[in-house]
Amino acid sequence: MKKRVLIITYYWPPSGGSGVQRWLKFAKYLPDFGWEPVIFTPENPDFDIQDPSLEKEISSDLEVIKFPIWEPYALLGKLRGKKKSHPARILEQREMNSLEKAAVWIRANLLVPDPRVFWVKPSVKFLLDLVKPGQFEAVITTGPPHSMHLIGKALKEKTGIYWLADFRDPWSDWEFLDQLPMTAKVRKKHQKLEKEVLKKADRVLTISPTFQKDLSSIGNRKIDLITNGFDPDDIPNGFDPKKKSSNELQIVYTGVIDSIRNPIPFLEALKEEFQKSPIHVQVTFVGKVSEQVRDFVYQDDWLSKVVDFPGYVSHQEVFDFYAKADLLLLILTDTKNAQGNIPGKLFEYMSTGIPVLALGDPNGDSAQILTESGAGEVVSHGDGKRIREVLRKFSNQQMSISLGPQISQFSRKTICEKLAQILDENPLS
Repeated sequence: MKKRVLIITYYWPPSGGSGVQRWLKFAKYLPDFGWEPVIFTPENPDFDIQDPSLEKEISSDLEVIKFPIWEPYALLGKLRGKKKSHPARILEQREMNSLEKAAVWIRANLLVPDPRVFWVKPSVKFLLDLVKPGQFEAVITTGPPHSMHLIGKALKEKTGIYWLADFRDPWSDWEFLDQLPMTAKVRKKHQKLEKEVLKKADRVLTISPTFQKDLSSIGNRKIDLITNGFDPDDIPNGFDPKKKSSNELQIVYTGVIDSIRNPIPFLEALKEEFQKSPIHVQVTFVGKVSEQVRDFVYQDDWLSKVVDFPGYVSHQEVFDFYAKADLLLLILTDTKNAQGNIPGKLFEYMSTGIPVLALGDPNGDSAQILTESGAGEVVSHGDGKRIREVLRKFSNQQMSISLGPQISQFSRKTICEKLAQILDENPLS
């Protein structure tokens, strides 16, 4: 008989984006290692990005418990007359009206740790009836939103169940919090809650060596490193990237472009290098792109002709864009958390065998992975001269990649085995 583990996650299909992929894949592979996952997720969440195609990846054998949630975004949306009212999106606006400023202040100072905090108490009450009888050997919470960890903390305190807390991003040191008009008192509350979680969780997981080091310092404890990865099953049958042509350069970026992922220095370097070149350049940004970046492109005659914004597409459709790419662009965050920023997309890029040009910290965790695997190069965001050098080298067919065997360590199944080993080390079993 497989042992059962309860996974508490806000992000689950039809949610799209990187937040859902990690635990969707762990749920897929955990049964191969003797663990039966059960998902606990909101019934009516307010997702900013949706990808219904991901629901096809959910096994018919997987038990998914959906529980109602109330979130304040709907109320704010009604007051603004708009459907989407996430404070993160409001912060990207050039100007905010008084209602929007008030909403951001409330998000910063009254909804701690986040707007999903109203789900904590009812979820704990509901789950106690499942956890107390011993239906599960372990429980896992994944954040952000970090309210999920407060559910795990309460279940641990009330039942003693083996609890793993997974940090996909930092908490009190998270760069997003720095954008909010937060008082010092509220910041201390975040720090207090974070330390309680780090103290009471049996094991703590995170995605990068830098975050591992930072959380270890905050909690004064061991932190387990479980990176993201790629799933070979995601690569379509017959996937065959195009061969590089001498007179064209197709560059593809997939994912979100927002206030902390800025492609403008890259676009400026691209224009300077190729505006008068006989090489035909095409840059495609697949996904949600900020209004500021769109405006920057549309206001430039040359860029508006070579840059395309097809919008958000399903995860399956992303591979159609990969297949046409000569070079994959990865824009890492340019913030205080940048060194530990390893997006799941990095591993998927690597799995295609297409060279990667990343803008980010050359000494960061993503740079180390790219360098060691031979998958591409990392250049500082504002180093226009170096960006041009790499683009020139690649357009002249002087840049190629040779992926080593170590890439296999980042397959989702291999990574899931590490997770299963941590679950197996439960001293209570």
